[in-house]
Amino acid sequence: MVTMLNRVAVLSDVHGVLPALEAVLAEPDVSAADRIVLTGDITAGPQPAEVLDLLTGLGDRVVWVKGNADRELLQCRQGMECSVPDAIAPWAAEQLRDDHVALLEKLPLSVTLPVRGLGTVLFCHATPRDDEEVVLVDSRLERWAEVFEGLGPDVGTVVCGHTHMPFARLAHGRLVVNPGSVGMPYGRAGAHWALLGPGVELRSTRYDADAACARVARESAYPGVVEWVDYYLHARAGDAEALQVFGPRDGRASSPS
Repeated sequence: MVTMLNRVAVLSDVHGVLPALEAVLAEPDVSAADRIVLTGDITAGPQPAEVLDLLTGLGDRVVWVKGNADRELLQCRQGMECSVPDAIAPWAAEQLRDDHVALLEKLPLSVTLPVRGLGTVLFCHATPRDDEEVVLVDSRLERWAEVFEGLGPDVGTVVCGHTHMPFARLAHGRLVVNPGSVGMPYGRAGAHWALLGPGVELRSTRYDADAACARVARESAYPGVVEWVDYYLHARAGDAEALQVFGPRDGRASSPS
């Protein structure tokens, strides 16, 4: 018999930012959750090994899903063509130990868990069928029908990440949840996550971004770390800007105004 979970904390797009991850893990509702689900893009950032070591230390409470950035780090590490535009990705790939690589290699693209009040919940990175497709809060219903194709009728909730902006909406009778990003938020500073069961709560953990930037700059050897953490930890990218960039990638005729 599958045990129904009462509370599940969802953390997405940590992107190797240790202080942001530590701030979320210190939240009482995260500490008390039955499971912590990571919906991908865990390591591509300034502290990849440190983040993986912290998460693996939590044991079986953590449920892992692979994101496109995790896949791309593996490709870089394995000597395959590394076409990631962010220079931090190939650098982060070289910081991983062999046990980190082995962990990332075996991660699934999606998992399903039973959550009280929500039933069967599917967790993925971008969409249930692809790790870098784009869906947004304002994606048209036809687009949602495309990305839901093949899902069983028992899946009533889909939790994704990838676009770094939190939202919850209904689409074709399914609840779709994006917790936002822990380490690379767009639109609003803070470490964003979600708490599931029996409903859905979008949460934001505030922490001292200036102190976190200074700490990461001290502890990370990435050559561009000062500029990287300033841009992402202070959420210099606005949500309107991100929607304009992502909009054409969800198949719409033009980006939102």
